[in-house]
Amino acid sequence: MSERERYPAGVPCWVETLQPDPQAAMGFYGPLFGWEFVGPGPMPGDPPGQYFVARVRGRDVAGIGSLPDRSATSAPAWSTYVRVDSADETAEKAKTAGGSLRDGPFDVAPAGRMAVLADPAGALVCAWEAGTREGAQLVNEPRAWAMSLLHTTDPESSKAFYGAVFGWRPEPFGAAGAEITLWRLPGYAGGEPHQPVPRDVVGVMAPTGGDGSPSAAQAHWSVDFRVDDADATAEHAARLGGKVIVPPHDTPGFRSTVLADPESVVFSVSGLTAGP
Repeated sequence: MSERERYPAGVPCWVETLQPDPQAAMGFYGPLFGWEFVGPGPMPGDPPGQYFVARVRGRDVAGIGSLPDRSATSAPAWSTYVRVDSADETAEKAKTAGGSLRDGPFDVAPAGRMAVLADPAGALVCAWEAGTREGAQLVNEPRAWAMSLLHTTDPESSKAFYGAVFGWRPEPFGAAGAEITLWRLPGYAGGEPHQPVPRDVVGVMAPTGGDGSPSAAQAHWSVDFRVDDADATAEHAARLGGKVIVPPHDTPGFRSTVLADPESVVFSVSGLTAGP
């Protein structure tokens, strides 16, 4: 299931980072993950921005683009997109469920149509109605995106919101008191046959403060990339001008570390250490 051609509604499908200097960002993430880039494609703005698609083995894995004036965020960050049948209908669902519409819906022709949503605690997530671009064509293998995580100040309202908007169901994970929740999408079968969590898991929720980001006290989404060696990736990130925010450590089934790029954009990487 590493290679993907289509995503059903309710499944996270794409990640991107919008940056003040996309070329500098590519100079960091390209060597770190061995990404190659295609582009640039145009982005709206004054002046117009640029958008690049990162690839592994010739397949799309993530986006890097210019941070435009119209951006719903005031600082560069990694954003997560969730596949939907209709960006407009999803925007209305979000407002009804206690969230808000931060931008859109608007067309990103010919790739698709999108909206930037805020959940009740303020975490931003993007709804993606696919046109020519479904999403990441390679996931859950080294150098590719593996999972997105919601860090929230209000787990209960988040459970209600994401259930109403995307059909997700929460399930506690780990030892009692761990405060980790898995987002499951009934009927979905993704991931890999031998992974530490069920294959219908589409995301994770945890209390704020766990990823060491500058916005750690605020609700936000973060992204996690799969790597072969978390320790080596942390050392490589530091050599490229990034920072190690949380040193490599063991978690159930994984060895992980939290890093920041030269613009202080936080992300994590994880290496699989155990089967189910």
